[in-house]
Amino acid sequence: MTLRFDINLSILFTELPLLERPAAARAAGFTAAEFWWPFGTEAVPSDKDVDAFLAALDDAGVSLVGLNFLDDLSVGSRGLVSVPEHAGRFRDSVDVAVAIAERTGCRNLNALYGNRIEGRVEHQRDVALENLAAATAAASRIGATVLLEALNAIESPAYPITSTAAALAEIDRVSAATGATNLAFLCDLYHLARMEEDLFATIAAHADRFGHVQIADTPARGEPDSGALDFSALFKALTEAGYTAESGRGWVGLEYKPSTGITTDSFEWMESLS
Repeated sequence: MTLRFDINLSILFTELPLLERPAAARAAGFTAAEFWWPFGTEAVPSDKDVDAFLAALDDAGVSLVGLNFLDDLSVGSRGLVSVPEHAGRFRDSVDVAVAIAERTGCRNLNALYGNRIEGRVEHQRDVALENLAAATAAASRIGATVLLEALNAIESPAYPITSTAAALAEIDRVSAATGATNLAFLCDLYHLARMEEDLFATIAAHADRFGHVQIADTPARGEPDSGALDFSALFKALTEAGYTAESGRGWVGLEYKPSTGITTDSFEWMESLS
């Protein structure tokens, strides 16, 4: 197995306070983690809060491999990249996220696009272009990649990017307009499966454009082997398509909701990987 598994500590170990989760992840055998924006709705958290976040990772011996820009998920948003009223807040969070990435070695920064605003879609496209230009420019200074993710329309009906094709089209649009070379697709197999996308065809055709992969089983977003997806076959497809640690990528983020509600009960599926 040439994949590397990290744990999303914004959705796993939620039975613990956020700053206690890195230690719990390390005790469970993980050495790498990713987070949604870990500072609530604050685009510019205090130095004290940032230092506490970094200390929790350092003290646990857990590296940071993925971080969202400000996303406001806690208040029902699906990111701010295309939301005109929050362009300033998004840009502020870019500076914070890039600073954290520089200090931790994190090189994947996820930019959730934001919900559609009826009657303002073209304006949103312009705002997204400006914000992603700023994000990629900032990330490029430290050799980081900005990720764009597709979500499923069942759970996020106002989110406009709901397929691999739509995500890649937006990446191509922004790259052509800005010259950015550090935009990549965050391939969340759960969301694509909910949209009934052929996961194996997507992997075979586009794995070279994956900056990161996330997983959960369908339909309940539980751990692998709790639903309908064949993860052994999917992991094999990823490695055969060149998405591997040896290629400099290969991170697979566990972004699921434990079926029992207890995180430590949800790792049995990993025993078959050893």
